[in-house]
Amino acid sequence: MDDEIRKEIYELHARLCKALADPKRLLLLESLRLGPATVGELANGIGISQSNVSQHLALLRDRGIVHSERAGNNVLYSLSNPKVLKAVDILREVMTETIARREEIHRAAVAGEHR
Repeated sequence: MDDEIRKEIYELHARLCKALADPKRLLLLESLRLGPATVGELANGIGISQSNVSQHLALLRDRGIVHSERAGNNVLYSLSNPKVLKAVDILREVMTETIARREEIHRAAVAGEHR
């Protein structure tokens, strides 16, 4: 792979990861896992204001993670590529395993103190 192409891919990768580095945006993606939704539906689903949801969706759309489509008077948002959810799921699994390992280490340390 050409160095310029590799650099561009890494840059896009970093931008994608930065876009995913917000709990509210992750909640939005989880909501969109169920299918297309309006800003109002998403706001009600995750409990934040419509203006806040709109700001997050604008960033996700700019990064190519979601896309919007007019449906009558509404704008529906959906995932551009469901593979993003696979990446999010894998990262969540890694975090869960990391937390479990830390808890095991902590329990072992506490048990060692009580011997």
